[in-house]
Amino acid sequence: MAILIFIAALVIIGLWLAASYNSLIALKNQALNGWKQIDVQLKRRHDLIPNLVETVKGMMNFEQTTLTRVIEARNKAISAQGIAEKAAKENVLTGALRQLFALVENYPNLKSNENVSKLQEELASTENRIGSARQFYNDIATRFNIAQQTFPTNMVARTFGFKAAELFEITDASEKDVPSVDLNLK
Repeated sequence: MAILIFIAALVIIGLWLAASYNSLIALKNQALNGWKQIDVQLKRRHDLIPNLVETVKGMMNFEQTTLTRVIEARNKAISAQGIAEKAAKENVLTGALRQLFALVENYPNLKSNENVSKLQEELASTENRIGSARQFYNDIATRFNIAQQTFPTNMVARTFGFKAAELFEITDASEKDVPSVDLNLK
């Protein structure tokens, strides 16, 4: 009888171990999928930028340094490795694009140019998709990290060498600032 209880306990422990391991693998793969979704949207953004730069280049003769900064930021973002580095480089690219869009507002010919408007809309849409993909990734990565840190699955995670997933974080202090809105009619 004691042998049967011992065997039953081993089977239960084995099933729990397998279920915990499979759960961690599923969360890890969901986090990887979330990262790939971000990567797809970033690629889309990277592909749109040269078109935008080419469209505005001729009309923005005096703003070549801004255009150069956008292209350099894009190239650095493309070559970034790992989530933390990619997030930092993408934040720099976002800042460069903001400068470009601010300058476009100063050029009436560019503001009214249909191609520029379409590219700006595409980039804005892509930025929204990137934001959604980052949120999805951070949600899944957080679930994965929590599963690795909570008892008893933390023992399985440690035994099989699971590593915490990096999260996308805002590193640019200006992006953390709350925008000020003044609705006073003066």
